[in-house]
Amino acid sequence: MTLVWLIGLLLAGGVVAWGGERFGSAWPRSIAVTVMLIALVMVLGLWSGAATGVVTPGGPWIAHVEADWIPRFGIAFHFGADGLSLVLVVLTIILGFAAVIAANIDVKERVGFFHFNLLWTLAGAVGVFTALDLFLFFVFWEAMLIPMALIIALWGHEKRRAAALKFVLFTQGSGLLLFAAILALVFAHYGDTGLWTFDYLTLLAAEGSWPGNLWILLGFVIAFAVKLPMVPLHSWLPDAHTEAPTAGSVVLAGVLLKTGGYGLIRFTAPLFPEAAQLLAPYAMALGVFGILYGAVLAYAQSDFKRLVAYSSVSHMGFVLLGVFAATLWSLQGAVIQMLAHGLSTGGLFIMAGLLQHRLGTRDMQRFGGLWAGMPRLGALTLIFAVAALGLPGLANFVGEFLVLLGTWERSVWAAAFAALGMVGAVIYALALIQRTFHGAPHGNPGVRDLDPRAVGLLAVLVLLLAGLGLAPQPVLDTTAPALEALLRLSEPAILAGEVASHGL
Repeated sequence: MTLVWLIGLLLAGGVVAWGGERFGSAWPRSIAVTVMLIALVMVLGLWSGAATGVVTPGGPWIAHVEADWIPRFGIAFHFGADGLSLVLVVLTIILGFAAVIAANIDVKERVGFFHFNLLWTLAGAVGVFTALDLFLFFVFWEAMLIPMALIIALWGHEKRRAAALKFVLFTQGSGLLLFAAILALVFAHYGDTGLWTFDYLTLLAAEGSWPGNLWILLGFVIAFAVKLPMVPLHSWLPDAHTEAPTAGSVVLAGVLLKTGGYGLIRFTAPLFPEAAQLLAPYAMALGVFGILYGAVLAYAQSDFKRLVAYSSVSHMGFVLLGVFAATLWSLQGAVIQMLAHGLSTGGLFIMAGLLQHRLGTRDMQRFGGLWAGMPRLGALTLIFAVAALGLPGLANFVGEFLVLLGTWERSVWAAAFAALGMVGAVIYALALIQRTFHGAPHGNPGVRDLDPRAVGLLAVLVLLLAGLGLAPQPVLDTTAPALEALLRLSEPAILAGEVASHGL
């Protein structure tokens, strides 16, 4: 029941934060901080009990709850968390807490309604990471997008409405495609068995060789690839990131993009093993192209936030590559990369918000020479930038190295070209630092450096990046059983009914 209570806490906390605005703008912030602290305690408690789960071929479930919802069509309130779900839920809560603090930077109006939308977005993401009923999964998939669109449209920057509209068109369009693919899968299963069900574990037990399953798989893949984002389905991302408020950018980059990677790992190859093998070479090629393309476009940007946004396209290309390389190393690398990207890019977006708040612009051509007046902000930005470029000892290096190592087993050429993306990351990350903090000043005297509270928040993200980079084994141990189970199910020769014979 912990998962249900966690989602309920975030939903209820959002409502209370909205209502608390009548007592002053400080109340919604305090309520949201309290909610996130309680949620963090809850998820860390789940992690501490990770060794006492129910093990099935479908996954070793650390937490699980199920109740009927619409039994006539096999729809249920079915939640479960294995190691894969758990680490992403932990990331969601950590970055959600950071976003609540970062909202102080540029959210000054309708503070209660903002925190309502922020907490409901986080609740939707937690639901996506834990739903084991495909109809329920789709409900949460859609539910997290509506408040995120409102965050962009109401509290964003100059072109926020156009960016929010593009976000809605891309995400809702892909959501409709996802729902069509889910229905096609359910109808195909009903045609084979005469059983209506949206249950993930039951569908895993089927052979997965229905007529047209390649087309059904493409529906899932495209829907998740839009959110990842995969080139050429990425064009909504730079605008959404650039125009969103700081807290919105943190959640969008750190959490919502990860739902796309999670969906690819959880649903594609396990449900459609043969079709996924046919699609894998093309998906890996698109992953490599995204890595290189995103790096080139990131370097070409003069807007701080837009550079970080395009770097996300490059970093998430490693996730796509790792998922379809389909080895344990590549999958573990993809998961570590998602965690590392959330922390490092979240930190960079907070830095972008702080700079814009102080200087009134994100244009790096108007920065320059800021290190002398802002040494603490400069030093922390440098740490997040070198994390993004994959410096050994920080988390991004572990993720990218494991992806490349696992990909090497499948395709030497894909691994070799993807490695060039790490070179590109060095170029754009160091260019960001040089353009912003070094060189000749551009008329920004007397700028204010970070206060101790901001340094403390960002230091936590730095410590997490360093901890994950120097000691990734606890995360690898947590995710390995779940990923090994999904890999076994991804083999086309898996026996039908294996999962059903080990029901929860």
